[in-house]
Amino acid sequence: MRHRFRGRIAGVGSASGIRVVVGGWDASPLGAFADVMVETSEGHRVLLAPRSEVAEFVEATYTFDEVRLEPVDVVVEGARWEVRTPSLTLDLTAGPLTLLGRLLRLLPRGVATHPMWCRLVDPLARRVLRGVRTHGVARAGRHEYYGATDVRAVLSLSGRFDGVDLGDLRRVEPPCGFGFSSTPARPSVTTLVTTVKDTDSADRLVEPITADRTDDFGTGGRS
Repeated sequence: MRHRFRGRIAGVGSASGIRVVVGGWDASPLGAFADVMVETSEGHRVLLAPRSEVAEFVEATYTFDEVRLEPVDVVVEGARWEVRTPSLTLDLTAGPLTLLGRLLRLLPRGVATHPMWCRLVDPLARRVLRGVRTHGVARAGRHEYYGATDVRAVLSLSGRFDGVDLGDLRRVEPPCGFGFSSTPARPSVTTLVTTVKDTDSADRLVEPITADRTDDFGTGGRS
């Protein structure tokens, strides 16, 4: 069974050493939702998930030291992202397309997001972008495919996690340790389709989507 998630991922580092990955998914088998993965400077990995079914799916695919069920609200207005949860306050400003983003736009969307393409370009991605993979095997033997169609640089960051000031924007270094792939080291917002293929033993939870939806991100977000 294949599960497809269409949306955007914002990945940033900070002067505090805390790295944050925000997923805003407007079409998925679980409906529209947003979730956040946080890794502290000590390597403690935290998932912030809005619902139990989201937490179950994500935790079955990635590795965390702690999972928190709490409201996750992502509002995207133009270049600005506002992320609010009881644990995290995060404001981001996205900038222009990166060189990679411009190159990705030359590809037909159906090609760029196809699992076969993701598998084909994975060796190149591993060499060019430290820590980044476009195909790999996650927990429970699930195969994941990341099909990016657009990448924009993040220009600024502010916020707090568990009361700790994040400080200024920094590169995502070291790479995040949630799974086989990290976000690019350069802080960025990536538009993509993530395809998760279950093994027989992990074939559960949800049906794949059959058509794109246009729901807003998060619990009250808009884009």
